[in-house]
Amino acid sequence: MANSASGDSVTDRLVRVLETFTPARTVQTTSEIGRRAGLPSSSAHRIVAELVAAGLLERDDERRVRIGMRLWELATRSSTALRLRQAAMPFMERVQARVREHTQLAILEQDEALFLERLSSPTSGANITQIAGRLPLHASSSGLLLLAYGGAELQDRVLAGPLRPLTRETLVDPVAVRRKLAEIRLAGHAVAPGYIEDVSTGVAVPIRDETDHVVAALSVILPREAKPDPALAELHRAAHDIERSAGYRRPE
Repeated sequence: MANSASGDSVTDRLVRVLETFTPARTVQTTSEIGRRAGLPSSSAHRIVAELVAAGLLERDDERRVRIGMRLWELATRSSTALRLRQAAMPFMERVQARVREHTQLAILEQDEALFLERLSSPTSGANITQIAGRLPLHASSSGLLLLAYGGAELQDRVLAGPLRPLTRETLVDPVAVRRKLAEIRLAGHAVAPGYIEDVSTGVAVPIRDETDHVVAALSVILPREAKPDPALAELHRAAHDIERSAGYRRPE
C-alpha cells in the first residue's frame, strides 16, 4: 500500500491506530489515539473516521472511540485461536470448579504469551493476567512452557534479552532460563513460584495438535504455599480433553 510522506504505509498506520487499544484502555479520544500512534492530528482523524465508517471502530455518545463489533466479528469468523478457546471452555470450567483458582488459556503470539481466556472465582488469589493481555515468555508458567516447546530460534531470540524481572523470583539470567526450559520439557509441565507475583505460583501444561506441536498452554494460578500436584493432574486431564474436542486427538 502507498506510503505516507513520513515513509510509513497505510497498513502500518492502521495497525498503529488499532494497537493503541489495550485491555486496560478500551475507550479513547481521537486525539489520544493520534498521539499514542505517533500520527499527525489530521491523519489520525481521517483514519479513525474511515475505520468508524467501516465498522471497525465505534463512537460512544461522548464521541470517544472504541473497538467496533465488526472487527470482533471478522476476527471471530476465521480465528483458529478463538476456535481453540471455544473447545477449551467446558474443560477450563471443570478445572476452575475443582481447583477454584484462576484458570487460563494462552498461545504464543509475536514472542509473547497472549491470554485468550481466564476463569476466576471470588475466592481466587492474586493474578495480573487479563483476557487479550500479554506477558513476556520468561516471566510466567504459560510463557515458559510455550518457550520451552517453541524451538531454538524462538529461544535464542527471546533470551537475547533484555529479560525484565517482574519479581525477585523471575528468572532473568539466560543460562538459568535455558536450564528451566530443559526441566519443563523433561517434566511435561511448568511450575513458576513467585515469578509474576510473590504470593502466587503458576502451573501450566501443554495442549498439542495432531502433529504433536504445542499450540497452547493451559494454566492455573495457585497460592504460593499450595502444592501443585493436584492442579497439574486436573490440567493434564483437561488438556487431553481439549485436544480431543478440538479434533487434535481421535476419541478413545
